[in-house]
Amino acid sequence: MSDAKPRVLDVGQCDLDHSNITRMLKECFDATVDRARDNAQVDHLLDFYEYDLILVNRIFDADASSGQDLISRLKSGDAATETPVMLVSNYEDAQDTALLSGAVKGFGKSALGTEETIKLLSLYLSGK
Repeated sequence: MSDAKPRVLDVGQCDLDHSNITRMLKECFDATVDRARDNAQVDHLLDFYEYDLILVNRIFDADASSGQDLISRLKSGDAATETPVMLVSNYEDAQDTALLSGAVKGFGKSALGTEETIKLLSLYLSGK
């Protein structure tokens, strides 16, 4: 993208986790963070905005939808996006499945704000 702030779509998080993720992204990267609670909101926002990164919760808080299914949908078929998609989950097996579906390496909520996570996110959000 351009010299504008990085823009992140955060999908499926509960209020507390969304707040914590947003705070970290704003403090570390001066990012604009949009929120989608479900698949319909994801589709709507993707119609209007381009994102530098899409963060996806393993299981959506609002309706228990599968984040893995969203990743598969976003990374395959006619709707495939070039935007990096990252799973937010502490479970290594879930991270492995996401990678096989086309996601980039993600992080767990327990690692939120750590140097390792910030370094990982900087691959997609620094220098925007």
